[in-house]
Amino acid sequence: MQIKPTDLSRAAELLQTLRTEVGKAVVGQQLAVDQILVALVASGHVLIEGVPGLGKTLLARALAKAMALHYARVQFTPDLMPSDITGHAVLDARSGEAGLGALRVHRGPVFTNLLLADEINRAPAKTQSALLEVMQEYQVTLEGQTLALPRPFMVLATQNPIDTEGTYPLPEAQLDRFLLKIDIGYPPHDEETAILKRTTDQLTGDQFPLDALTPVLDERAVLTLQRMAAFIRVDDKVLDYAVRIVRSTRSWPGLASGAGPRGAIALVRAARATALMGNRDFVTPDDIKQFALPALRHRVMLAPDAQLEGREIGELLAAALDSVEAPRL
Repeated sequence: MQIKPTDLSRAAELLQTLRTEVGKAVVGQQLAVDQILVALVASGHVLIEGVPGLGKTLLARALAKAMALHYARVQFTPDLMPSDITGHAVLDARSGEAGLGALRVHRGPVFTNLLLADEINRAPAKTQSALLEVMQEYQVTLEGQTLALPRPFMVLATQNPIDTEGTYPLPEAQLDRFLLKIDIGYPPHDEETAILKRTTDQLTGDQFPLDALTPVLDERAVLTLQRMAAFIRVDDKVLDYAVRIVRSTRSWPGLASGAGPRGAIALVRAARATALMGNRDFVTPDDIKQFALPALRHRVMLAPDAQLEGREIGELLAAALDSVEAPRL
């Protein structure tokens, strides 16, 4: 598929408009917004880590409102069951063969476009695993029936890195389903002042209204952008660069285990979406490089000695990235 220059410009313009629209509700956090938009265009899921009160839920709500997508939120708790997420089947005595009844499927909150899995690590592994099929195959299997999810479909999951009491660490298979892991930190002074003004001026309570947001994309437009991103050109040298970055994590001192092939896939998918947002029909090595940390930080593990020394994954990944020479195109 050859992307026409006019279509490319239109796509970049739409994404910039979406970025601006989300900014009407979310003050600052521009890097996080951009990375979530990249994941959206790349048809990927995002794990957002940050302390409470930084606007993670607001960001998900604003994104859904700005795109006229169906939105659902699930608050993960220790007693949450898999069926509370995916749905369940019940016997309906009023239908089916006489005296036997028939199974009727009740669809869970995953049957939406944008799913916010709030504090995902508050639920045990059994419940977390309910999202494995959902995130990988975009479907749910209930009582032998395979039900397709609406498209586009995206999971935004949040977790608190500080309060770990009563939490269940996400298993590696679950983490690997996320295209990116985004760390949201405290805002600078001026942005925090702007947040205070926006959320307290003539408003009651702490619920920020989203009435000012106007939908700028619909389901069809998002799917078109995702298809376009899949056809952004990637030179073989750039592909090799992504593979060399991922392979460097597997033997880097301080890392007990490195990223698998899905890490390289995530780099390329994110880079393609970045190129589309930048009005380009080709990927550069810089597109790959800028997503090395969000695409790989949740796919590697610290070695015990590195943990004792107080080393951080971001620091080690940055060093590994610097050791890999970028190609010249």
